[in-house]
Amino acid sequence: MDAPDAHRSLRALGLADAPRDHPLSYPGAWPAGSGLLLGDELLPLDRLTHPGRTPVVAVGSNASPAQLRHKMDEFGVTSAVPMVKARVTGLDIGVSAHVSRLGYVSASPVAAPAVTRELFVIWLDPEQLALIDATEPNYDRVLLPAPGFRVELENGETLLDAFAYVNHHGVLHDGDGVPRRHPGQRALITELLARSRALRQLFGTTPEEFCTRARADARRCEQGTRLFADEKWVTASGLEHLHVR
Repeated sequence: MDAPDAHRSLRALGLADAPRDHPLSYPGAWPAGSGLLLGDELLPLDRLTHPGRTPVVAVGSNASPAQLRHKMDEFGVTSAVPMVKARVTGLDIGVSAHVSRLGYVSASPVAAPAVTRELFVIWLDPEQLALIDATEPNYDRVLLPAPGFRVELENGETLLDAFAYVNHHGVLHDGDGVPRRHPGQRALITELLARSRALRQLFGTTPEEFCTRARADARRCEQGTRLFADEKWVTASGLEHLHVR
């Protein structure tokens, strides 16, 4: 017989695979609703706001419980992380203009005043916040000020002070200078490789080759990041004016 809380385990919920281990799955599986990440379980929440913690809007793998769990485990942090589903207006999910050592091209928020997305707010205590900051060397944590950005929780409450991680390399554009949406890892890498012979020379001809070569060689990732700029694929996110924490 299953243990009473077996249905709350990340594996039972289909949330156990982290993008750091399966890069083509990026940004990883997100929960169906709000929950409290504690070890390998996603437990019910008794409230949606958490005084004393910093609310951070996650647009990429920080909304993956498995990825968060790995980050916490790496630094020996065992405390729980509240993950709250929210409707966020003013942001869309763009493509970071850098190649990650974990083997993927990650997401970064872009300014989109008319767009509302369902995203997750992760509430981090000071230790957790310092940890996540340290795992985001290509990003700046910025404040999303109201009323330019609206973060509405499931109970209708809005947050006045929420943060997000913005890539300081810029984001990729759609060919017309407009930040492009992240279509998912496999589709994105397939398209980028098809567009650039130089990128294929660096990373191979398939998404699988791209991931393998990126994970094996930090210098190659740096070359790929420079190549994005050389190919003139990079534009501003529209969030550069925001206050960096």
